[in-house]
Amino acid sequence: MAKILDRILLFIYSLSIGIISVIAILLITNAVPVSIDSNTEAQLLVAVLVIAVLLFLLSIRFFYVSVRRDRSSLPSIDQRTEFGDIQISVETIENLSYKAASRVRGVRDVKTRIRVSESGLEINVRALVDGETAIPPLTEEVQKQVHDQVEEITGIPVSYVSVYIANLVQSPVMKSRVE
Repeated sequence: MAKILDRILLFIYSLSIGIISVIAILLITNAVPVSIDSNTEAQLLVAVLVIAVLLFLLSIRFFYVSVRRDRSSLPSIDQRTEFGDIQISVETIENLSYKAASRVRGVRDVKTRIRVSESGLEINVRALVDGETAIPPLTEEVQKQVHDQVEEITGIPVSYVSVYIANLVQSPVMKSRVE
């Protein structure tokens, strides 16, 4: 609820600043001639003061929102044991997956993504291969290594490991020199 309210406030704030900027530009360039009597001037000063205070308060709110750290937004997987609670960050599981996939011979440049579902972890592995190893057994080995490593280390069930072979590693071309 707070995020929606902050978005609405930010929209109103941005719109207000935009309108005030346009009005200021029009007044400074004399594009709109203005004649103010003393009674209107007092009302205008009160209105400007109220708007300035509101914009200042909104500025303070947005500064606070931008500076604070929201602990609940850090993605993690929570487990309860007989001794207490355990939290494992999704980044930790991504690194475990990366490490397991990188160990497979023939795999290069690995990237992993983790998704948490009701049935367990869904792990997506994207890799480049060397082109010297057959791809079906290579991807099967990556799936097995990642699945087993993550389940063994974290104790969290892995429901799915998807492997996407993006390309072959481009080996540097060596030109022979003729002398």
